[in-house]
Amino acid sequence: MGQSDGQDGVTAPAVGADDSGQDGDQSPDADTAGNDQATAPEPTEIVTATVNLDQPETAASADGSLLPQYRILTYYGHPHDSNMGILGQYGVENDLDGLRAELEEQAEEYQRADPSRPIKLAFEVIASVAQGSEQDDGSWLMNTDAPTIQEYIDYAAAHDMLVFLDVQIGRRGVAEELEIVRQFLEQPNVHLALDPEFAMEEGEVPGDHIGSVTDADVLYAQEFLVDVSTSAGIPPKVLIVHQFLLSMIQNKENITAIPGVQLVVVMDGHGPPSTKLETYGAVISTQPLEFSGVKLFYDQDIPLLTAREIIGLDPVPDLIIYQ
Repeated sequence: MGQSDGQDGVTAPAVGADDSGQDGDQSPDADTAGNDQATAPEPTEIVTATVNLDQPETAASADGSLLPQYRILTYYGHPHDSNMGILGQYGVENDLDGLRAELEEQAEEYQRADPSRPIKLAFEVIASVAQGSEQDDGSWLMNTDAPTIQEYIDYAAAHDMLVFLDVQIGRRGVAEELEIVRQFLEQPNVHLALDPEFAMEEGEVPGDHIGSVTDADVLYAQEFLVDVSTSAGIPPKVLIVHQFLLSMIQNKENITAIPGVQLVVVMDGHGPPSTKLETYGAVISTQPLEFSGVKLFYDQDIPLLTAREIIGLDPVPDLIIYQ
């Protein structure tokens, strides 16, 4: 099933500006799941010399998988809302060339910090936006219009970039969300992100409550993406799952890698470096899955961790998101 005909596109997302439910210094000790908090490892100092910023040459994987051949660097947000990070700021002006130029400049910092691994650039576009009030379909979501999503996919394809579609789930559930974006996922440069923060149970409201997904939800998404790739005859997809509280991924210990899809858990949440490192230690270092990632906030992480500090994390992130 593709995107529903006649569905209105959102032009001013009100609640789903990611991590709106946080207080700016969210750490895993606010978790309600009863899991123990881990101590974050000290970042490893990375010493680098002046390097040529040309991308290093690496052998392509046999099946076209992106990881670990590349490190993925992506900008996050909603194209119609300047309050939703740098992607939104450029999207409102419809300046995709300017957005890409900023992303390329950010990529140079990572290429200096780790010249051994080439960078693959991406946009993470919010495809369904959590709302603070119930919508007509009961989902507490508004969909981003299909032409906007396709515009970003086409632009990315023309510049050898990726697009991640971020679904905020609301009360639809993962299965319904994935059917809505299936038509986009059938394109080879399009991948998926699950945002458990806004996955609501009965009686919960986005922005007032922090949601969660289960191991079964993640497995469903993994198998869905394998089916899409196999049916379309395209390379394996990457699946991002955002997390800043232990409770956001229920039964995480049951989640495993499966062939044909690449799973990345991304440490989300904004705050000072000490909070970022503590959260990374708790949700990534002590609960590692297939691949690891981290999200940074230009306006809310004060001071912003540098590329050298990010490359010094253990495990070293395979995917980095900026909002």
